[in-house]
Amino acid sequence: MKKHLFRNISIILLIITVQFVIAYIGLAFYYRNAFEYGTWINRIYCTGKNIEEVNRELVSQFDYAGLTIYDKDQNAYWIAAADVGYQCDFQDSLEAYLERQDAWLWVDSLWKVRKEEIQPMVFYDETAFEERFSLMPFLAEAESMDREFAIIRTEQGYELLNECNGVLDVEKAKQVVADALYNGETAVSLSEAGCYYDMELTGEMRNIERQWEQVRDLQDCHIVYQMGEDLIPIDSSVVCDWILLNEDGSFALDDTGAIQLREEAIPEFIAWLAAQYDTVGCARQFQTTNRGIITIEGGIYGNKLDQETETAYLTEAFWNKKDEVHTPAYLQSAMQQGKDDIGDTYVEIDMGEQMMYYYQNGELQIETPVVTGNTSRRMGTPSGVNYVYQKQTNRILRGEGYASHVNFWMPVKGNIGIHDASWRSKYGGTIYQTNGSHGCINTPYNAMEQIYDMVEVGTPVVMYY
Repeated sequence: MKKHLFRNISIILLIITVQFVIAYIGLAFYYRNAFEYGTWINRIYCTGKNIEEVNRELVSQFDYAGLTIYDKDQNAYWIAAADVGYQCDFQDSLEAYLERQDAWLWVDSLWKVRKEEIQPMVFYDETAFEERFSLMPFLAEAESMDREFAIIRTEQGYELLNECNGVLDVEKAKQVVADALYNGETAVSLSEAGCYYDMELTGEMRNIERQWEQVRDLQDCHIVYQMGEDLIPIDSSVVCDWILLNEDGSFALDDTGAIQLREEAIPEFIAWLAAQYDTVGCARQFQTTNRGIITIEGGIYGNKLDQETETAYLTEAFWNKKDEVHTPAYLQSAMQQGKDDIGDTYVEIDMGEQMMYYYQNGELQIETPVVTGNTSRRMGTPSGVNYVYQKQTNRILRGEGYASHVNFWMPVKGNIGIHDASWRSKYGGTIYQTNGSHGCINTPYNAMEQIYDMVEVGTPVVMYY
């Protein structure tokens, strides 16, 4: 009985083994022409599929619109895949992959996933490519044999025009672009691919290059003038005007071959700076309290550049290559520098309305009627922008036929000042026309006491009718 059972079990095991071997061999033969279990190629599931099936799927998903070409100036140019009859095929790559696959070891694929990335074979119409490439705009410059090498004048100063550097190697560029198309690249930089080279300079060009080095060194200036809130850089656009030229426009050289500056160049620049920023007596736009914006001329207030000192400074600083922001010296300084030298702290005297206002940091602090110079006796207070240049108390004001005591005295121009007037009981209106002062600004005591305490020496005084 036991013998019979053993024989039956052996027969069953033999049948199972034979069936397994047959199945294993069958799958081995099957995977000779199909991809093993767990195979992914370019994100496509390929298990059990043959080369033709996988190739069709890969080609259908292959998305290549074309190639962007960047020249040395980063201008972009486009070659569309459709324009050159672009096609691809994965047949050879798939065959090579399948040859590496060992069909007899297919069982090994049950335990792992294979993910592969393969590249296609690319085909395109070379004649169409040649025609498309020949139309690229960057070829026009490359084909020009007349290369300019010269020092030219621009708004920014002198510059070296060098068309001998960065010359395109057309044949190399064409090969680089063709290779990029073949490899399915979406962009290629001709500069990074080394498609540009520098031509050898002639003897004349070498002389120009040596002159350019001198010009560049002269223009390399980093001095900045601080004019109030304005910064005036002395850069190549300024210095280029300082260089001495011959009548034919060429650079004037000294006996050593060095480029020279015009002797009057720096004084001219300082004079120009003064013309722009000197404000003593100049016409100003002023926002009045009640009469809008008006134009005021004259007066003693303002800035006046010390041109002699600044000419000496700039000459020394320029030749010693100083790199700094410079606040200039003034023969006369206002409370603020720059074109808006009045600022937001000032005394405003509206002589037409006989009113005086004091603003501090833009806020109105004092408002009072006043009496100014007698216009009927031709003693009218002069208009203009002046300033408080002194403050005194208990002063005797003297003039022809009078001597008057005042408690507070603030002269603003010559012997004309702002002061209290104990002899007056009324202010404002038209008093000034027939009973005005000798030119001073008569102010009520209480207002004068306040303004005297608040106003500093140097404060601008804007006076107008």
